[in-house]
Amino acid sequence: MAACAAGPLAAIEAVDAVAGYKVEGDAIPTALTNERGDPARGRAIVVNRQAGMCLLCHTGPFPEEALQGTLAPDLSGAGARLTAGQLRLRLVDSRRLNPATIMPSYYRTDHLNRVGASWHGKPVLTPQQIEDVVALLVTLRE
Repeated sequence: MAACAAGPLAAIEAVDAVAGYKVEGDAIPTALTNERGDPARGRAIVVNRQAGMCLLCHTGPFPEEALQGTLAPDLSGAGARLTAGQLRLRLVDSRRLNPATIMPSYYRTDHLNRVGASWHGKPVLTPQQIEDVVALLVTLRE
């Protein structure tokens, strides 16, 4: 969810017909929903080990969560490092920026490997949940 290697950005401009979002450079500048994201709901998703599962790999400013990951960038300061659009792309499909990333695609549903039968064609997070997590991450300025 935080910064990833950029890679060849010129080849990243595309429209994903299935999910209905447009990638521009290293970002998805337009929200996936008409409803504004809610940082409190986003926080609940990030710390939930059954929903977002973010803290399995990331650490961040969530002192009530004792066990936080160290495999991925710290979420502290994510909003100072990246725009909402850049954060959105990392959640939707971080492999567009770094094909070798271990971060899952939380919204993209096509061309995925090792997806359980009950999850085929279903995103991990809904468009609103993505916007809620983005709303939280942009508030993490330190």
